[in-house]
Amino acid sequence: MKISRRLLLLGLLAAPLVGAENLDLSTVPERQEVELTIYNAEDLTLVRERRMISFRKGINPLQFSWSNTLIDPTSVELRFGEQEGALRLLDTTFPHAKPQMLYWQVEADQALTAPVEISYFTSGIRWSADYVAIADVQEQQLDLESFVRIDNHSGEEYENAKVRLVVGEINLVEQIAALAQTPVGRVAELEAEHYRQLRQEAGRRAMVAPKPMMAEMALAAAPAVTQPKEVEKEGLGEYFIYTIEGSETIPDGWSKRLRSFSASEIPITTRYRYRQAEYGDQFVRLYLLTNDRESGLGTTPLPNGEIRILRRDATGGLVYLTQRTMQYVPIGDRLELNLGSDPEVLFDLVTQRVKRDEIWMQMSRPNLYQRVDDHSIQIDHQARVAGWEETTYFEQRIRNYSERPITVEIRRSFNGDVRFRSDFAATSHDYRTVEFTTQVAAGERKGIAYAVVISHGRNAKQQRVVTERK
Repeated sequence: MKISRRLLLLGLLAAPLVGAENLDLSTVPERQEVELTIYNAEDLTLVRERRMISFRKGINPLQFSWSNTLIDPTSVELRFGEQEGALRLLDTTFPHAKPQMLYWQVEADQALTAPVEISYFTSGIRWSADYVAIADVQEQQLDLESFVRIDNHSGEEYENAKVRLVVGEINLVEQIAALAQTPVGRVAELEAEHYRQLRQEAGRRAMVAPKPMMAEMALAAAPAVTQPKEVEKEGLGEYFIYTIEGSETIPDGWSKRLRSFSASEIPITTRYRYRQAEYGDQFVRLYLLTNDRESGLGTTPLPNGEIRILRRDATGGLVYLTQRTMQYVPIGDRLELNLGSDPEVLFDLVTQRVKRDEIWMQMSRPNLYQRVDDHSIQIDHQARVAGWEETTYFEQRIRNYSERPITVEIRRSFNGDVRFRSDFAATSHDYRTVEFTTQVAAGERKGIAYAVVISHGRNAKQQRVVTERK
């Protein structure tokens, strides 16, 4: 095993601070337990090491080094747990000539063997999520498998480590914004240190261990794992922590993929959509499902990651559909899997014609306006156009060559004072967006006609879209 740092109990010969008989330098026993809490957004991992150390009565010098690792030296802390009264940390020293080392002086009231915990922040350990989704032949249910991948480039190997993964956001913005109040001349010297302190403070608040583990330090050899690793989840306010079952050895420079969860027969709905603001000028097919208990999910948020989507065919084989980046999905929210275009369903948006009417002219006399079709008043040569209405007639053509009926959702946005006229029910999604839904039978060709009236100039009264039935 690669050992890039170590904790040593210094004998009295090596530490002239203590006046007593000389003792040989001895190495503290191997760490008996290590826990990693990995938070991605700040490249931040909280490490807790636990060891059993034999102390002699009096002053005990300890040395901690972290050569060739990404440990933040300002974050290293030593704790004694239940032996806090019998053991006291007197001071911490950073030798000037050895920048990747520190010394602790621990005073013991009596000779004893006690558990200690060393915690620190390190960088270079990341985790990511990926998913595999398989729809059934009828596209009514979905099987979903989730995995987490841990990448260790911290410079240190962690053997038999308990791994916890933070999902969610730790809000550092308000605190880090305080740096903006620092005088310009001091920003360079304070910014890095202040940011590091804020990051550590927020990280420690987020990464509190669920239960103290100092009481039982002697661990038996881990049994062979015959079942996939389970991931235990717990909610902590605005974020969640995934705890991977058992322990894992994570060598430096390696990646390890672990199963997070699996769910089967999740009900899904297939929809076809035209939403230019979300998908561009594309007509896309989607699987819709909800992260809730009724769907067989809903115990935790779903972290963002890559998802591969497949579908079973009539012979029992698998058809690859697409791979997408999935965004973070809170509990209760809908998950929308964009499958892209469907070659069996064609969509065309056709502009049939455009006309202009309700034209108003501003005459040479102040505050005098006249409609162009009003011949009772003569229009002088100095008049100019002051307002008009432009009507565009559209037809959206849908051809469904598949063997199943489909539901189509269309959403269109317009700027200005707009009236959306149709002979079907349309609703306002927001002040500038209209949406409507239609059904298209298997093998059907369907045309959806409507008109969009936009008022310009003095004709415009408000900046919004109003729906009207013909």
